[in-house]
Amino acid sequence: MADAPVSTPDYSEAVETALGKLDLEAKARLLAGQDMWSLPALPQIGLASLVMSDGPIGVRGVRWSADDPSVALPSPTALAATWDPELARRAGTLLAQEARRKGVHVLLAPTVNLHRSPLGGRHFECYSEDPCLTGEIASGYVKGVQGGGVGTTVKHFVANDAETDRFTVDNIVAPRPLRELYLAPFEAIVENARPWGIMAAYNQVNGTTMTEHRHLQNEVLRGAWGFDGFIVSDWMAARSTVGAILGGLDVAMPGPRTVYGDALAAAVREGHVDESVVDDAARNVLRLAARVGILDGVDAAVTELPAAVDGPALAREIARRAFVLVRNEHDALPIDPARVRTVALSGAAARDARVLGGGSATVFPERVVSPLDGLTAALPEGALTYTVGADPSDEPAPADQGFELRAVCRDAAGNVLGTGSLPTGQVQWIGDDLPAGVTHEALHSVEVTGTFTPRESGEHAFGTRGIGAFALRVDGHTLWEGTQPMGDASDPFEAFFGAPAERGRAHLSEGVPVEVSLRHTVHRGADVPLTAVMFSLTHLGPRRDPDELIAEAVEAARSAEVAVVVVATTDRVESEGFDRRDLRLPGRQDDLVRAVAAANPHTVVIVNSGSPVELPWRDDVAAVLLSWFPGQEGGAALADVLLGHAEPGGRLPTTWPAALADAPVTEVRPTGGQLPYEEGLFIGYRAYDRAGTRPAYPFGHGLGYTSWEYESLEVTPTQAKVRVRNTGARTGRETVQIYLVPVADTVERPRRWLAGFASVEAGPGEAVEVEIPLRGRAFEIWDEEAGEWVFVPGQYEVRACRSLADVCLSVTLEV
Repeated sequence: MADAPVSTPDYSEAVETALGKLDLEAKARLLAGQDMWSLPALPQIGLASLVMSDGPIGVRGVRWSADDPSVALPSPTALAATWDPELARRAGTLLAQEARRKGVHVLLAPTVNLHRSPLGGRHFECYSEDPCLTGEIASGYVKGVQGGGVGTTVKHFVANDAETDRFTVDNIVAPRPLRELYLAPFEAIVENARPWGIMAAYNQVNGTTMTEHRHLQNEVLRGAWGFDGFIVSDWMAARSTVGAILGGLDVAMPGPRTVYGDALAAAVREGHVDESVVDDAARNVLRLAARVGILDGVDAAVTELPAAVDGPALAREIARRAFVLVRNEHDALPIDPARVRTVALSGAAARDARVLGGGSATVFPERVVSPLDGLTAALPEGALTYTVGADPSDEPAPADQGFELRAVCRDAAGNVLGTGSLPTGQVQWIGDDLPAGVTHEALHSVEVTGTFTPRESGEHAFGTRGIGAFALRVDGHTLWEGTQPMGDASDPFEAFFGAPAERGRAHLSEGVPVEVSLRHTVHRGADVPLTAVMFSLTHLGPRRDPDELIAEAVEAARSAEVAVVVVATTDRVESEGFDRRDLRLPGRQDDLVRAVAAANPHTVVIVNSGSPVELPWRDDVAAVLLSWFPGQEGGAALADVLLGHAEPGGRLPTTWPAALADAPVTEVRPTGGQLPYEEGLFIGYRAYDRAGTRPAYPFGHGLGYTSWEYESLEVTPTQAKVRVRNTGARTGRETVQIYLVPVADTVERPRRWLAGFASVEAGPGEAVEVEIPLRGRAFEIWDEEAGEWVFVPGQYEVRACRSLADVCLSVTLEV
């Protein structure tokens, strides 16, 4: 398991001294965001402005810009697929290094909500369906970030397990599943990693908004668990001044308009809130400031920083350690370049890989290595052919490949206020994230302008995304002028940003640059959820007959010794702000795989998605490798694994159903504002066991390039000791998983559950012994009547497994 948490000094004296110098207005101001990403400085006590940034897989900083690129690590589902808290700690160390470089003090991560239903749209940003795995991986992440002197905010507290109506939904969760599943990762992280922050979610739990949930925030999180960090709202989640401060919320974000600040000071003066409550919240913020080193007169919690980390190298390592090989018939992988002279690669996602999830987790890496890039570099010249085969997207996406763009900002008179670079055609300026010299007050219009060099000849579609007035020109011609009204999406961000809409087409030639521009008159009105400019220039390349594309891929596959097909989701399928309707791959990708597999028995499929998708052809191909959203070095890591320079090290952190109809828990859409968690304790593999349904691939499943023998298992009530031997011909890594199975249960519980795990490495013929702690909580349940944890004695079968469904050794333990 990962190293111990950072041991922080006792800042009580410094905090009290600073607090004593602040009047009510200053304290209330300290608890309110001054802008999108920061809290105000208070020079009278030597307090600098505290800066926060999104950071699950990279540190974007305070601007939505590629001017200061960020290392992009693989998605959280990928990190969990490594089953290695120590690797997660190293990821955290790198992100702390990135945060310090960008002047960021607190990362708004990790996300530890559970994969309750496979339809959850943001599951790529969460770790797992299992609270034990989630808690251990996230604890490693928190230790790494905070060991680098940067704070974390573990989110979203709690039961924010879907996106539909996330601002208003009331999730009805009984006390046992709330404690044993949804609160469990937070509790484990507080105990094991001592996080410096928690983020309160948008949703309600059992009738109370989480930013006002006194029981869960004050009595459970702070009281029972002893959490001593700060609690910050999710952005725009705080709705009530009195309700939030009495409910335990310390900081309301973003600013400058929040329910704290002047409103909080007034609530104290009017007798609605005791000033001592404000003092407690201010203490939590001042303690955080001391920990991250922005309060004069005290040393930061970390004064000796970790050694520098090579970001791209770590991104590549995590990616290959995260890839999960779920099928490998007749040792189709690895591919031996000495014997395989021709490889046919197909799939639009092989050329334009999706390396990270959409929404607030977005960062802009300096480079992205696609599967096509990675395999081209790794294989001998002429060995690789590429065909598109099938494109997962049939609607315009933010202008990217081939575009060189900038934004020109003007006032109402047409005067240029400033200009800014754009990483894509997407403008997303929130709060003060504006080009130099530009203010929201003066800004009247933004023109996205530049050139586009097509990769293909044909009819190119251009469009817009966002609300307000637009004028679109391509190659000197006006394609569209008009106004887009506010959408009707339940999520205000989605409604504001809208869906992409095609506005016109132009016939363009490969390699011939053309001028493009999109002028947008900034929308202002009461329906805007925050001070922001958000819109996109969108593009879709020439649409060819899908059957012709598939036929080209089939012809190439038939002529090659190995066919590799990359299939993927899109940001209209998996992203923050909405849930999925189904688990199908978009477009004609399934047809592509079937056709290629029929032409070449040595077909390998790479699945580029952040969470489960249906794979109806899975038994018809030679190998299936899940690459998740693999980060900026994903293509290089893929080449490493496909060609055998490294083995795929991942194991499934969540169950993959054969079809959505087989998933026992699917409901993510509220009825009458409520979403009852009627399944209780039975989500993920627990639900499959209860329903007697066999998934496509079970929890914990994953294949490697060597073989293992489990030689011995010894157990006590606090530990399992397992000895395994690498019986193959190459060095490999094994994930030893320990499950508990009550022999004759006296209470209602799942059939079995994960109690611990460890990742081990061994050379050919080498044996290694690992000790895996069994925490007491694994033998306990939450007694709803007593309101406390209760130990359940009896006989337990302790299983040492390669996956949930692959039991290697078992021992009966009496406790």
